[in-house]
Amino acid sequence: MSADRLVISKMTTKDIDEVLAIERQSYPTPWSRNAFTSELTSNLYAHYFTARIDGTLVGYFGMWVFFDEAHITNIAVDPRFRRQGIGERMLRFAFSKARELGATKMTLEVRLSNHGAQNLYRKLGFQDRGIRKGYYSDTNEDAIIMWKDDLGPESPEEDEVKWMM
Repeated sequence: MSADRLVISKMTTKDIDEVLAIERQSYPTPWSRNAFTSELTSNLYAHYFTARIDGTLVGYFGMWVFFDEAHITNIAVDPRFRRQGIGERMLRFAFSKARELGATKMTLEVRLSNHGAQNLYRKLGFQDRGIRKGYYSDTNEDAIIMWKDDLGPESPEEDEVKWMM
C-alpha cells in the first residue's frame, strides 16, 4: 500500500470499531468507545478524521478548534503502516482544516518517551513550550506541551492528500 493513495474522510460512529483497533495497539490507556462517540456526537469543537489506503483504515486523528486555536486530541497510525509518511500527511491535512475553521495556531501533548512523534512534530514546526507533570495517569509520565504558532499558508504537501466527505 502506498501513502500516495491516502484518503482522509470525516470520522463517523461507523468507523469507531476500526479506530478502536488502532487505538488499542497505540496507547497503554486507550480511549473508550464512549469517549469517541461523545466526541463525534456531542462536542461542537471536535473534528475527527480517518485516513485510509484502498479502503483500509491506516490512521486517524482528532482536534478541537476554538477561536484561533486548534488542539490535537488524538492521533495514531496503525503500527503496520508507521514510518511511511502517513502521520505527517494527516498533520498537514489537520493544519489545512484548522485554518479553514479559523485557527492560526495548534497545540498538542506528547509523551516524554515518544521520541519518534516529537521528531515529527518538530519537523513540522512545533516547538516545546512546557511540561505537564504526571499527565499520563497510566504511567505517571510527563507530557511535553508543543505549539505551532503559525499554521501559515497552505503548502503543496497539503494539496497531495485526497479529501472525501
